[in-house]
Amino acid sequence: MKEQSGAKKTELNELPRIGDRVSFIYIEHAKVNRTDSSISVYDSRGVVTIPIAMLGVLMLGPGTDVSHRAMELLGDTGTSVIWVGERGVRNYAHGRALAHTTKFLERQAKLVTNTRTRLSVARKMYQMRFIGEDVSSLTMQQLRGREGARVRKVYNTLSKETGVEWIKREYDVENFKDGSVINQALSAANVALYGLVYSVIVALGISPGLGFVHTGHDLSFVYDIADLYKADITIPIAFEIASKYSEVDDIGRVTRLRVRDEFVDGKLMSRIVRDLQYLLEVEEKDIVYAETLNLWDEKDEHVKYGISYKERG
Repeated sequence: MKEQSGAKKTELNELPRIGDRVSFIYIEHAKVNRTDSSISVYDSRGVVTIPIAMLGVLMLGPGTDVSHRAMELLGDTGTSVIWVGERGVRNYAHGRALAHTTKFLERQAKLVTNTRTRLSVARKMYQMRFIGEDVSSLTMQQLRGREGARVRKVYNTLSKETGVEWIKREYDVENFKDGSVINQALSAANVALYGLVYSVIVALGISPGLGFVHTGHDLSFVYDIADLYKADITIPIAFEIASKYSEVDDIGRVTRLRVRDEFVDGKLMSRIVRDLQYLLEVEEKDIVYAETLNLWDEKDEHVKYGISYKERG
C-alpha cells in the first residue's frame, strides 16, 4: 500500500473546539497549497504558512487558486471555506465543513417545524436584543417593527457621535466602490460576520438554511444569528471606519482587519456557540465532539451501525 505523504489526518478529539478558534482569514490573488498540517499562501510578496486547525473560516477572494490537498486538509480540520467577491463583500459559494453529530440539527428541525416552538425561539432572539423588556406576548410583526425602530436609532445615534452622515443603507452588489464609505464599511463588516457565523453553525452540524425569523434562503439561519451582533459589533465598527477613512482608502481591507480584531478580542466564536446552545436548548453535556453514527429504529430510536441485524419477530 502506497504511503501518503505529509501529516496524518488529525483525529477529532485532537481538534480545537470551534469556540476556541481564530475567526477568519481573507486571501486574494494568491495560490494556496498544503504543507503538512498547515496551508501555505503564495502571492507577489512571498509565502505565509497558516496552522489551519486554529482557523474558523477561510475566505477566498478573486484570483485565488487552491489545491486539492489544501481543501482536503481544510475539510479534515472542520474549517469552513467561502468563495467571496472583491474585498470579501459578496458570497458566491461555500464549502460545508464536515459535521460529526446531528444533535443540534435534530433539535433545530424539531423547533422550526412547529409553529409554537418556532415563534418561541424567534421571541428569544428578539429578547436577547431587548434586555429588560418583556416580548413574550408580541407577534412577529410587532417584533419586526420594534427591531426596525431599534436599528434606526442605533444608526442615528452613531451618526451623531462620529459625525458620519447617515442617509440610508444602500449598496450595489456588483460594484462595491460605488457605495458611500459608511455603506462600504457596513458591507465588508457584515460579510465577515456572516462568514464567521456560518463557520460556527456548520461546525456544530446545524443547517444554515432553517431560519426562525428569516426564511426562504439557504443562509436564513446565518442571518438570524448574525442579526444578534450587528448593533453591538459591525455597525459601530463601520461608523468608526467611516469617521477615519475616505473613498481613496481600501475600506474593505481596513474594515476586515478591524472586525477580525474585535471578533478575537471579544471571543465572539465562543459567544455564538453559547447563544446557539441557549436558543436551541442544547446543554453542554449533549454536545458531541466525536464521530457518532447510528441507524434509526422505530422501536429503539437508535441502534449501532456496522452490525448485521437479524429480522425480529
